[in-house]
Amino acid sequence: MNFMMGSGMYGAYSFWGILVNIFVILLIVGIVVLLLNRSEFVSSGNNERLARLEKDVDEIKRTVQAIKEKLDEI
Repeated sequence: MNFMMGSGMYGAYSFWGILVNIFVILLIVGIVVLLLNRSEFVSSGNNERLARLEKDVDEIKRTVQAIKEKLDEI
């Protein structure tokens, strides 16, 4: 039996144990990111805001152009 401190289920400071732990963490993070992207939790609000912002910018450009034309007439 091995009663050493720090010995986990893969052995004390085992290279393969550390590698497996890193792989499991990356797999969990990847699954979470995939599920968030698929549900459009992050991107749906940003796309709507971006579309509204583009409309506002176009409207401001038209307003500035109209003001510029009126100033040229004066």
